[in-house]
Amino acid sequence: MQQGQPMIIMGEDAQRVKDRDAQEYNITAARAVAEAVRSTLGPKGMDKMLVDSMGDVTITNDGVTILKEMDIDNPTAEMIVEVAETQEDEAGDGTTTAVAIAGELLKNAQDLLEQDIHPTAIIKGFHLASQQAREEIDDIAEDVEPDDEELIKKVAETSMTGKSSELNKELLADIIVQAVQQITVEADDGSYVVDLENVSIETQTGRSAAESELLNGAVIDKDPVHDDMPVTFEDASILLLNEPIEVEETDVDTQVSIESPDQLQQFLDQEEKQLKEKVDKIAEAGADVVFCQKGIDDLAQHYLAKQGILAVRRTKKSDIGFLKNIVGGSVVSDLDSLEAADLGTGSVRRDDEDELFYVEGVGDDFHGVTMLLRGSTDHVVDELERGVEDALNVVATTVSDGRVLAGGGAIEVELASRLRDYADSVSGREQLAVEAFADAVELVPRVLAENAGLDSIDTLVDLRAAHEDGEKRAGLNVFSGDVEDTFEAGIVEPAHAKEQAVSSATEAANLVLKIDDIIAAGDLSTGGDDDEGGAPGGGMGGMGGMGGAM
Repeated sequence: MQQGQPMIIMGEDAQRVKDRDAQEYNITAARAVAEAVRSTLGPKGMDKMLVDSMGDVTITNDGVTILKEMDIDNPTAEMIVEVAETQEDEAGDGTTTAVAIAGELLKNAQDLLEQDIHPTAIIKGFHLASQQAREEIDDIAEDVEPDDEELIKKVAETSMTGKSSELNKELLADIIVQAVQQITVEADDGSYVVDLENVSIETQTGRSAAESELLNGAVIDKDPVHDDMPVTFEDASILLLNEPIEVEETDVDTQVSIESPDQLQQFLDQEEKQLKEKVDKIAEAGADVVFCQKGIDDLAQHYLAKQGILAVRRTKKSDIGFLKNIVGGSVVSDLDSLEAADLGTGSVRRDDEDELFYVEGVGDDFHGVTMLLRGSTDHVVDELERGVEDALNVVATTVSDGRVLAGGGAIEVELASRLRDYADSVSGREQLAVEAFADAVELVPRVLAENAGLDSIDTLVDLRAAHEDGEKRAGLNVFSGDVEDTFEAGIVEPAHAKEQAVSSATEAANLVLKIDDIIAAGDLSTGGDDDEGGAPGGGMGGMGGMGGAM
């Protein structure tokens, strides 16, 4: 109040949610996201059909894909989506696990808040538990050598189980392991580095997934620009071009008055001469093959064919970059400066049946492999590609990190048991938060059982009993419903992905818990003015857009 008049700080449309209401709002939003992907977890997880505003359909059970495609219109929910994206970037898989654990941590935190435990104590307890969990994962993990093909294949197969790639997981796992081994190099300090930039994934519809294959070099899904061009070269000089082989246009609009047919012919002759000079420069440099990122004029195509040069136009930028890794040379942006040293070297051959070019490098300095994935329809091949990408990332992480764990919920139950023992050494109210963290981690075996149609309580009791008897690899076989040594059964996961999932989930949960005041200029959605949504009191304003996309 100022001289009897109220002081207006925020605009009329501004909204503010404080204290317990803000915490409940945030926790509810975050849990809604986590529960949206829980049913996709594990080999028996279900798929989601996502329809975007253009009517395009995506069918998947990949956590990060679901969250990216959903029309989420809530700032807190978007923070949880970032957990999935971070997990995908850092570990390549485990996105559903990370988001589900984050949601369960917040659910358990809500119970502690209702017992009047301050958020600061919960945050500290979660942080302590997360640190201890990562140490325990490192202690439980088993070492794996990069040349242990059998064990690394099991890691790939475990990643693909439950996805559309599962039907051919043995073949695909073999392809993935071969690809990773070909691009793995040993560093000076004895560690192994896997450069996934040297792996390309191409897809093709109309064939069975069982016909997928691994090819040395690059696969270019393009046709030659002229029928008279040669399509096979054993030892070719290859030009990678980022400039159109077309008549150069002026930067400004111009008008030319032509008074006679001779003048028109002069213009045409000049254009023809310009194109011929471009082709001559390519030929003089010694190029046998041209992969052009931009267009090639019809007349230039004719001249290139006469010179016996193979040319491909509109090559994707990503393919040009990959070709550079394989054949060497430089990506040329100005033909006037073209030199023989700019050319790469490799073999080129044409597969007329598949209408593909295969390009292989020469020598040991340049290497790269292409995984050619085949499927019956676009939806099938898209989901196959997502599953293979995850498995490829997981195998690469395993080779470079060198640690694996038993899957099927075994690591989570063992972690929970060790965290409860650790909680006894934590003083104060943080002890309750550590115990809540242990309960949250056990969500994974519970959900695995639920998604397989099993009784989650009975399963968890059996798992805990097995771990109390010292069976630290005891996990759930979702196909038989039995508790068994999942490591021996071939259910193997990378330790790094599990560490990252625990770390990401904890950081996201603590970030949400630390907020006690939400101030919004308008409604609490993150979309434009057309988005529907109201105040949090009106049924979680801003979550409406999300519900419509699930």
